[in-house]
Amino acid sequence: MELTRLGRTGLMATRTAFGVLPIQRTDREEAARILRRAHEAGINFYDTARAYSDSEEKIGYALGGVRDEIILATKSGATTREGVLADLETSLRHLKTDRVDLLQLHNPGVLPEPDDPNSSYAALLEAQRKGMVRFIGITNHRLDVAVRAVQSGLYDTMQFPLSAISSADDLDLIRVCAEHDVGVVAMKALCGGLLTHAPAAFAFLRTYPNVVPIWGIQHMSELEEFIALEASPPQLGAEMEALIARDCEELAGNFCRACGYCLPCPAEIPIPMAGRMSLLLDRMPYQQFLSDDWYEQMHRIDNCIECGKCRERCPYDLDTPKTLKKMLAAYVQFYAKHAGEATG
Repeated sequence: MELTRLGRTGLMATRTAFGVLPIQRTDREEAARILRRAHEAGINFYDTARAYSDSEEKIGYALGGVRDEIILATKSGATTREGVLADLETSLRHLKTDRVDLLQLHNPGVLPEPDDPNSSYAALLEAQRKGMVRFIGITNHRLDVAVRAVQSGLYDTMQFPLSAISSADDLDLIRVCAEHDVGVVAMKALCGGLLTHAPAAFAFLRTYPNVVPIWGIQHMSELEEFIALEASPPQLGAEMEALIARDCEELAGNFCRACGYCLPCPAEIPIPMAGRMSLLLDRMPYQQFLSDDWYEQMHRIDNCIECGKCRERCPYDLDTPKTLKKMLAAYVQFYAKHAGEATG
C-alpha cells in the first residue's frame, strides 16, 4: 500500500483508506470479515463517526486486537464542549481503545469560537491534552467554511467532498491545505455511488499526492476492487479523462450528494436516495429500484409535511421538498415504463 503524510500530523496513511459509513448497513460478522480483510491487505486508515450508528462498534469488534497498527479517525457533531467529550467517551468505548488518532468536528455550519471554554473546539483541545486524541480536525461540505478552517491554523486535517467532478474552486482547497500543512481527507470520492467507474475516480485523486480518499465500502467486492486498484494503480489517460468529462457534463449543477444531513425525516422519506432517484435510475442497475419496497418508499414523498427541516440542514442549499417531488414524478414515469423488469 502506498503511503502519504497526512499534513502536519506526520501520520503516514495509506492512500487507499476505508470510509466506514456504509458498513453500518452490513451485519456484524460480515462487517468484521471485510474490515479484517482490509487490514490484512495493508489499509491502515479507518474513518467513522459517532453518527454512523454501529460503525464504531464494528471497528472495535473487528480491529480491536490490532489497534496499534491502524489509524482511527472519528467525528462528533456536538456543538458544545460537554457534548463532544461525551461523544468521545462513547466512541472510545465502542472502538475498544483509549485514544483516537484523529477527532474531527462533524460538518459544523459555522466555526466554533476557539477562545470559548464551552465550545466544541475547547473540547478538542482538552481531549488532546488528556491524551484521548492525538490530532484534531474538521469536516465540512461548505467551501467557504472549509477554507476559513484551514487558514485559521487551528485544525490538523480537513475532510471535504472531493472527486473527479469537483469544481476548480473545490479542488483548489487541496492547494490551500498544502500551503498550511493541513492533511486532506477526501470524502464522497464516488459522489455517493453516482460515479460508477472506480478506476477513473481512483486515478484522478491519485494525481494529488497529499490527498487521502476514504472510499465508502459496504461489500467485500467493493473492497477487493480498491485493493486491486492499489496493487496496480491506473493512470489517468485520455480514455479516463473522457469518462470524467462525460460525468461532469451529466452531473452538472447541484444535486443531492447523499450526505444524509437532511435526516431524520418525520415522514420517513429516504431522502439521500429519493432525492437523486432520477440519477440512480440512469447510472445504476435500475431494476433494484422497481421493487414493491422502493415503490412504497418513493411514495412516502406524498406524505411530506413541508416541515422544511431537510431544506435547513442541506449543506448544498437544495430546496429538498421541491427536489423530492420532481424525483417522485420522474420515478412514477419510469416505473410505468419498466415495471415488468422489477426484481421483486
